[in-house]
Amino acid sequence: MTVIAPQSSAAVTRGTGRADAPEGPGSARAARLRRRIGDNLQAYAFLAAGLLCFALFSWYPLVKGIILSFQQDNFVTDPIWVGMDNYTAVLEDPLFATAWLNTLEFTGLALLFGFAVPFVLALVINEFRHAKGFFRFAVYLPVMLPPIVSVLLWQYFYDPGTGLFNAILSGVGLPTSDWTQSPKMAMISLVLVSTWANMGGATIMYLAGLAGIPGELYEAAELDGASVWQRIRHVTIPQMRFIMLVLLLLQIVATMQVFIEPYQLTGATNPETITVMILIYRYAFTVNNDFGMAAAMSVLLFIVLGAFSALYLRLTRKAD
Repeated sequence: MTVIAPQSSAAVTRGTGRADAPEGPGSARAARLRRRIGDNLQAYAFLAAGLLCFALFSWYPLVKGIILSFQQDNFVTDPIWVGMDNYTAVLEDPLFATAWLNTLEFTGLALLFGFAVPFVLALVINEFRHAKGFFRFAVYLPVMLPPIVSVLLWQYFYDPGTGLFNAILSGVGLPTSDWTQSPKMAMISLVLVSTWANMGGATIMYLAGLAGIPGELYEAAELDGASVWQRIRHVTIPQMRFIMLVLLLLQIVATMQVFIEPYQLTGATNPETITVMILIYRYAFTVNNDFGMAAAMSVLLFIVLGAFSALYLRLTRKAD
């Protein structure tokens, strides 16, 4: 009797002469790589529209501005390549240091008012049991107004002759002020306008953060006999720390680019309130008519804010 041996797993395939071998780890890795590439291509396809918008409206103007900073260009005649001359002219401008000092002064005052006031408002509104929605709307309303409308409204308030503030001061027997035309009050007047017009967004963010704090933390603090200030210091502020750090960075970057308030209220020639953005405007449109110098000043501002933001994020990350 003939015994037929069982075929092994490496038996020769009929009509092909090749052995059927199981897939190895290399084939599995290749399949995973193909799936990963396919998923990435699909994701980039969805992101294509957004990336195109960023490239067209953010990255291209940034690169174009850097190139423009090395040229003399008024957008009428052909540009002339001048190398570092624009940066030299900007650094030698007598108003260069004045503009930076005024900008830093505005930023410091804006942080003093604009960083603390929204947080306090959020704490007060969060304690209301009724009409909380109305107060949120009232605080956020100035943000919905066009910036120039807010500035024009405050320009009426600050009018030395018929302005609302001087009328109130006269009514109660106090001396009036020149406000934006006074060297001592001009910068503070600009900060008050900026704070009123922009604090609504920060207040709403603080309110959202306060709503996410567990109530059990406050209950435990009350059981331990903590006062209101102690609850704010040991519960609220630590829980809100991340939001406060982010808003602080955003506010510094925004206030360093202040333009509308000093331009409309004090003009582009007042040395008491001339800022970096006002100086950029003067280079491009009034005094020099040279967009190359304006671009050079803009690049310097970009470098300062970029370096500050990187250092700020590094220090806060280490603190965390």
